[in-house]
Amino acid sequence: MRHFDYVRETEPSAAALAASADGARFIAGGTNLLDLMKLQVETPETLVDISRLPLKDIEPQDDGGLRIGALVANSDLAAHPAVRRDYPVLSRALLAGASGQLRNKATTGGNLLQRTRCGYFYETSAACNKRQPGSGCDAMQGFNRIMAILGTSDHCIAAHPSDMAVAMRALDAEVETLDAQGGTRRIPLQAFHRQPGDTPHIETTLEPGELITGVILPPPPAGRHAYRKVRDRASYAFALVSVAAIVAVEDGRIACARLAFGGIGTVPWRSRAVEEALAGERPERAVFVKAADILLRDAVGHGDNDFKIDLARRTLVAVLEDTTGGTPA
Repeated sequence: MRHFDYVRETEPSAAALAASADGARFIAGGTNLLDLMKLQVETPETLVDISRLPLKDIEPQDDGGLRIGALVANSDLAAHPAVRRDYPVLSRALLAGASGQLRNKATTGGNLLQRTRCGYFYETSAACNKRQPGSGCDAMQGFNRIMAILGTSDHCIAAHPSDMAVAMRALDAEVETLDAQGGTRRIPLQAFHRQPGDTPHIETTLEPGELITGVILPPPPAGRHAYRKVRDRASYAFALVSVAAIVAVEDGRIACARLAFGGIGTVPWRSRAVEEALAGERPERAVFVKAADILLRDAVGHGDNDFKIDLARRTLVAVLEDTTGGTPA
């Protein structure tokens, strides 16, 4: 491991200022960053420890929503009574991720910023545009079973790894931040993560030193919540395909559907076109299959991950049948 400086801050403004310097990185739980540093994928010159900042509260909002501090541990968030009662899709997604030990350390803000588990990104001798811009992408012609099929580019096909972010995407969450100059903003989660395009190394819309201070959830949406994760093992494995669903049925028709997907996109994926295709329709298999076709019309496999296209289709249909009580037609 390379030498680096370490500073500990206890105020958010001081932390943002310290992390705005070249080569500085925030560290809280460190469940992803420390692994990357050991492999020298990440080589920060300074670590700014934010684990003692006062950002560990979960607070109700005046509009009926919820504010989640950036340093709330994943396990605490999943177990919080308000989350389990009003946002069960989020609790289920969190419990589907990693292991109990990692959930005890991983934070809300860190989960949003975790980096891909693409093996070529982790292997410093491989070509990876995300790790070293302009070097190429060995995953294109390599072992790409876990890679994305939506939102890819000629420069990167790495899938986003988060379960939590998929559920938050379905919930229309906003990310609250503080910059080095003391400015604050709220970033809709749909605008927070960037698709790779020709700059896959730029993964979010955060500026240098911009600190995530919390996540805002709007009032809980009506409907039945579900989170289904298809993976190689029953635990401690990343999604091949996951679906976060909140579906409301009224008078025998789908009144509203919120659907977000993991394992298949370069970012936590959501398609408004799919949701619009379901609205007002009777919950029947033919309708669900049509929605899946819309989701996957631009999907591109790269050999080993071709199976994800059919797997995503079958998973979405199954989740819609469960959440609507729909029967084959």
